[in-house]
Amino acid sequence: MEWASWSEFWDMAGYGLYVWGSFGVTALCVLIEVILLKRAGTDTLRRLKRMQQWEEQ
Repeated sequence: MEWASWSEFWDMAGYGLYVWGSFGVTALCVLIEVILLKRAGTDTLRRLKRMQQWEEQ
């Protein structure tokens, strides 16, 4: 697609709010997922270290 101006690009033929809103919600969900995965990985490593220390006793 070609747009004559930036305002036409952002408007997306009247569907801009839907397009950019969907993009924003998707980006937010991906960001939340990355944060939750990092937290889960950190928690898993912490549990494994505790289990290892417990087994060494």
